[in-house]
Amino acid sequence: MSSLKKIDVPTLVRVSGDEVEFFTPEPGLRRRVLAHNPNLMLVEHHMEIGWAGARHSHPHDQLVYVISGHLKFSCGDEEFEARAGDSFVVRGGVEHQAWAFEPSVVLDVFTPAREEYMARSR
Repeated sequence: MSSLKKIDVPTLVRVSGDEVEFFTPEPGLRRRVLAHNPNLMLVEHHMEIGWAGARHSHPHDQLVYVISGHLKFSCGDEEFEARAGDSFVVRGGVEHQAWAFEPSVVLDVFTPAREEYMARSR
């Protein structure tokens, strides 16, 4: 018998981009929560030139894909730059931060879903 709690997950979740609005969680950053279920979440971020996010950590694993722009990232003790087409994974619990050298668009995938993002997007 498994000790893991079974989560009821829909077979299919569809989200039309026309139905989802951006919100601004901090100056220079726009966010919209796209398709998600309790286990997985897709989030689109638009960063203005000069935006600097606060250094933070969260328990969620995070997959990052840079659609456009040029950013600098700090993950743990490592710093690197990323441009369109670059991707990486940040393990949950690792402190990280980002800066936008130019207007940038990033897709983030979180597992499990971030409840606080969904609450802010409603």
